Amino acid sequence: MARVLASFFGTGLILRRLRGADSGSGTVGSAVALAVALGLGSIGWWAQLAALGLKIVASIIAVRPFAISEGDPSWVVVDEAAGTFLATLGLGTVPALIAWLVFRLADIFKRAFPGVAAAERLPGSVGVTADDLVAGLYGLAAGWLVQTLLM
Repeated sequence: MARVLASFFGTGLILRRLRGADSGSGTVGSAVALAVALGLGSIGWWAQLAALGLKIVASIIAVRPFAISEGDPSWVVVDEAAGTFLATLGLGTVPALIAWLVFRLADIFKRAFPGVAAAERLPGSVGVTADDLVAGLYGLAAGWLVQTLLM
């Protein structure tokens, strides 16, 4: 069950099946999470917030055994799902897409975004999850800026 949750219901394993490598799985998992977040947004921001809370808890718990043995394996993408849910919280479609892009850039280029790399250095599954949440905050800020300008 931990593997299913850690891979965000198998999305982190798609690229391994298709091309035999996990590289890029974070983007695949977060793209699926983006679709879920946008769907939840049609219900309301409170549904997105509830999903964010569940993903944070699931990430910290489900990633724990893999963080101990493998560090932050590429196929573990529940942390990217949590970051995506944070980045898109309360945003419309266009701002959410921009927020997701900024989130992915902050997650990939950690050293260019203050605090992301530091969060990753926290121990175990907390560090695996925290860097994506900090990156998600960058995305959220960018998304809200865009949403404000579009209003």
